[in-house]
Amino acid sequence: MYIDSTSKMSINPIFNPNGDDTIENRSIWFGNTTNLMQLNDVRYTWALGLYQQMRENFWIPQRLDVTQDVTDYWNLTPEERHAYDGILSYLTFLDSIQTCNIPHLKSSITAPEVSLCMAEQISQEAMHNQSYQYIIETVIPPDRRNAVYDFWRTDKVLKDRCEFIAKLYQKYIDNPTSENYFIALVADYLLEGLYFYNGFIFFYNLASRMLMPGSADIFKMINRDELSHVRLYQKLIPEAMQIFPHSVEQIYEMFDEAVKHECRWTNHIVGNDILGITEASTERYTKYLANMRLRSIGLEALYSEEKYKKSPYTHLERFSDTKKEAHTKANFFEATVTSYVMSSGVSGWDEI
Repeated sequence: MYIDSTSKMSINPIFNPNGDDTIENRSIWFGNTTNLMQLNDVRYTWALGLYQQMRENFWIPQRLDVTQDVTDYWNLTPEERHAYDGILSYLTFLDSIQTCNIPHLKSSITAPEVSLCMAEQISQEAMHNQSYQYIIETVIPPDRRNAVYDFWRTDKVLKDRCEFIAKLYQKYIDNPTSENYFIALVADYLLEGLYFYNGFIFFYNLASRMLMPGSADIFKMINRDELSHVRLYQKLIPEAMQIFPHSVEQIYEMFDEAVKHECRWTNHIVGNDILGITEASTERYTKYLANMRLRSIGLEALYSEEKYKKSPYTHLERFSDTKKEAHTKANFFEATVTSYVMSSGVSGWDEI
C-alpha cells in the first residue's frame, strides 16, 4: 500500500459502527476502525508492552525535592544561571507544542493499541510542562520568573528555533496531506530523539558537580518518558516509510537541518562558558545522537561513523538513572528503558 502525496489524511469518526477491528484487517493508518479500544487481541503487540512501560513510569514532580536547588541557584555562575533559565524556557516550548501536536497525528491512527500509546504520550507531555513550571516557580526567584517564561520572546536565537520546529507541525495542520503527515511524523521523532538531550546534558553536568540535584532528579524522570516516546516513533516511522510518500534524501535533509539548529541553539545558550561542555563536544554529541536515531529506523548514518561513533558525555550517563543497582539501569544514550520506578522510589543523591 502506498498513498498519493496529495491525498488528504482522514480523521477517525468518534464512533464507526461499520468498522472492522479484526487483527488481520487492522493497520496503523488507513484502517476501518470502530474507534473502540479493542485490546483483547492486538496486531501490534509491541504497542501494549510500550504502553505498560509508559504507565509504570508514572510520577509527579511535587514528589521530588528541589530544596537544595533554591540555594544552589545562587551558587551557579552568571553564565550557568543564564543557561539554566534559557534551557528551561526551551524545554517548556518543546513539550508544550508536543501536547498540542500529537492529537492531530493521533486522530488518523486506526490501530487502537498504537492510539493508546499516543494518548499516554500526550498525558506525559502535559505533565512535563507542569514539571518545568514546578522548577521555575520553586527554584527561580519571583523577579526572574516572567523572564524565563518569556525568554523566547526576548532571545532571537530561541525564537527562530521555536518557529522552525513549530512550522513543520503547522504545515500539516494547514494542509493535511499524506506527505505533510509524514514530515510531521519525522519532525516528532527529531523533537523526541534529538532536541531534548543537550538540555538534559546541561542538568546532568551540574549534578556531576553536586549542583541542582533536585532539578536533575526531575529530568531523570522526564528523560525516561522521552526515551519511551523515541521508541514509539522508532516503531512508527519504518511502518510509515512503507506507506507515505517520501524520499530518504528528504529525511537526511531534515536530520541535518535539525542538527545545525540544535548546535546553534546549544552553542548560543551554553557555548564554551559551562565547565565540561564545549562547542566541539556539542557538535560531536548531536551528530552522534543523529546517527544513532537514523540507524534505529533502518537508515545509514549521516555523519562519519568513525568520528561520531562515541558520545563525549558517557561519564554523565549514570546521572540519568534513578536507581542504584547497575542491573536496573536506564541508558540515557539509547532508546531502551529497562526499568521504571515511581517517584516515591527515588532515594536522593547519597550515591554520588
